[in-house]
Amino acid sequence: MATTAHPERPPAISEHWEWQLQGACRQADGELFFHPYGEREPSRSRRERDAQAVCARCPVLVRCRAYALAAQEPYGVWGGLTETDRQHILAEVDASVVGASRSADVA
Repeated sequence: MATTAHPERPPAISEHWEWQLQGACRQADGELFFHPYGEREPSRSRRERDAQAVCARCPVLVRCRAYALAAQEPYGVWGGLTETDRQHILAEVDASVVGASRSADVA
């Protein structure tokens, strides 16, 4: 059975995770940030916008976003980014790395 590689999660050291205690999401319903099974439009967009509004006033938004991108979090709204937002950002990063690699090979 083939397995797919998952990005390595950041180490479980409390100093690396304490920022989560300051998240605005801790005062909100957790279901706001993760879609329920079978959720469809327009409910999904509305829920994601509501979650992003919570993120917009969060004191650790940048740290949360950086974590979600580094860990390639596959689900939920993290740091104001939806699953789709993160997929697009990571695809752009991958494309720029491939382009830079090709440029270096030519030089």
